[in-house]
Amino acid sequence: MKLRIQSINFDATTTLESYINKKLLKLEKNFDEILNVEVYLKVVKPETATNKQAEIKVSIPNIDFFASKTCDTFEEATDLTLEALDKQIRKHKEKTTKK
Repeated sequence: MKLRIQSINFDATTTLESYINKKLLKLEKNFDEILNVEVYLKVVKPETATNKQAEIKVSIPNIDFFASKTCDTFEEATDLTLEALDKQIRKHKEKTTKK
C-alpha cells in the first residue's frame, strides 16, 4: 500500500502523520487489496470551530473509494472519514463475495 499525506496551506506535524498512518494500517488489515491511499488535510475558511477537513481516497483494483469529513480536530476528522470508508469497503466486499 502506498500512502501519501498532503497538508494544504499548513505543515502537518509528524505526530499527526504517524496517527493517520497507524489508523490506515487498521483499514489495511480489514481489506488487503488496497493499492494506494491519498490523504488531504486542510483548514477550511472561515475560521470557525469545526474547520479541520480530512479527505481520504482509497484505491483498490478497478474502484476508488472517497470520503470527507470536517471536525474540530484533524484526528477526529480522520477517524470519522475512515469509518465512512470502512463501511464503503465492507459493502463492496459483501457484494463481490456474493457473486
